[in-house]
Amino acid sequence: MSTLLSDGGAVLTRQLQKARHAPALLILTQTMPITMLLFFGYVFGSALAMPGAEYREFLVPGLLAATAANGLMTGLFTAAQDAHRGVMDRFRTLPMSRAAVPLGQTAADLLTTAASMVPLMLVGLAMGWRVENGLPGALGALGVLLLFRFASAWVGTYLGLLSKSEEAAGQLGGATFVLPMLSSAYLPTAGLPGWLRTVAEWNPISAVATAVRELCGNAGGAATDAAAGAAWPAAHPVAGALAWSALLLAVFAPLATRRFARGTAG
Repeated sequence: MSTLLSDGGAVLTRQLQKARHAPALLILTQTMPITMLLFFGYVFGSALAMPGAEYREFLVPGLLAATAANGLMTGLFTAAQDAHRGVMDRFRTLPMSRAAVPLGQTAADLLTTAASMVPLMLVGLAMGWRVENGLPGALGALGVLLLFRFASAWVGTYLGLLSKSEEAAGQLGGATFVLPMLSSAYLPTAGLPGWLRTVAEWNPISAVATAVRELCGNAGGAATDAAAGAAWPAAHPVAGALAWSALLLAVFAPLATRRFARGTAG
């Protein structure tokens, strides 16, 4: 365990230094959610049945959940880039724990995500979003978000190690943009057609978004979904979000570690 933590810490430090030398990427990852918040909050919000202020209260937790889910994309890009540029091969020749490399990469992503969520929350507060349940609710929501980001990054790391090339990873990463659209991140699921509503409510992003709303005391929480006859993860969002995160970690952390030990596909 001590070897895993020390080796993982070394990889984490490398990833953070790598991110420091790519300021454009950091700026993009911080400004994109804010741009979407402003666009959806003031453009789409005016056209929805929910009043503008109420929709923005609904939207901020959804965007935070979508940001957490983007661990899939960043994990995929990072793993594919290192794999197809020979970095993974060099790591594999070193006397280090095989789990240390994916662990260090996902932990670095977790730290940068925690920092990037701060500007989004501040803009949300300026737009009228509030944490009605005080500090315990805020800390609980943050814990759910970061756990899901960590789990999503492991999924992305595994897919990145499976990718045949950086270009293929980029195409797959771009396709993940649709996942928050098929959830309750931006719109309530109650008005969707039957089959599409079922898909959206079993989407892990829906459980995370609704869990954040419930923990923060915002519009669109579990009571709303339960009253509308939602699926179990949407009606019990905190339990659903934790269960999804645990399941993704249990499946993809061992798979990513085993894939790294075996070598890449391309």
